[in-house]
Amino acid sequence: MQADNPGFRLAAGAVHLFTALGAVCGLFAALAAFDGTWERMFAWLGLALIIDGIDGTFARLVRVDQRLPRFSGERLDLVIDYVTYVFVPALALLRAGFLEGTIGIVLAAAILLSSLYHFSDLASKGEDYSFVGFPAVWNIVAFYLFAFAMPVWLASLIVAACVVLTFVPMRWVHPLRVVRLRVLTLLITVGWSVAAVAVVWNGFPAGLWSGAMLLIAAGYLNGLALRRELTRLRSLGRGGKAA
Repeated sequence: MQADNPGFRLAAGAVHLFTALGAVCGLFAALAAFDGTWERMFAWLGLALIIDGIDGTFARLVRVDQRLPRFSGERLDLVIDYVTYVFVPALALLRAGFLEGTIGIVLAAAILLSSLYHFSDLASKGEDYSFVGFPAVWNIVAFYLFAFAMPVWLASLIVAACVVLTFVPMRWVHPLRVVRLRVLTLLITVGWSVAAVAVVWNGFPAGLWSGAMLLIAAGYLNGLALRRELTRLRSLGRGGKAA
């Protein structure tokens, strides 16, 4: 293996640069949030989500950990994810009025603090790539609140519930790395992606078919997590090991 070959090192650096573009997406998303152009904000957050979803494949392909061992792609990912998955969505919920008053500020702070706990938790991922506890995907939570134009009281309840679930060791599947029901899960994920693009393109709130697809996807993925948790609890009740 020619780990010191300049071409390989350049390719590894290019992958890290590609990952880092997610931070630029976060900047433009924040600017859109201040302008109140919510569809544009979610378009930038969506682009950051795509970059986050495919950069790992590139990193493994060129073996960046061997070509640039001093530079941590994992740390880079965490920094960018905190901006695009957590900070900008929390800002948007305040700016758009889904979180209001003192309670809204407290809930926004809870989003930031609980997510720091999740990002710092070395046991936040299972051996099967599942997430232990609510995985701090506040960009997705915020998208649903916008897509269904939820009232302040319901938005506040959903945010509070997700904050609490951060500290509950419930397993949430990774939609791209799931093993059981993989084909169905990938199909649901593709359907969700198409619906999400349609909503951003056509504007909030979601239309009939796109809203229905978003609800189906949410019900399916949350149902998988709940089913896994019930199976785990039954196993523990019978004296077995947790899944």
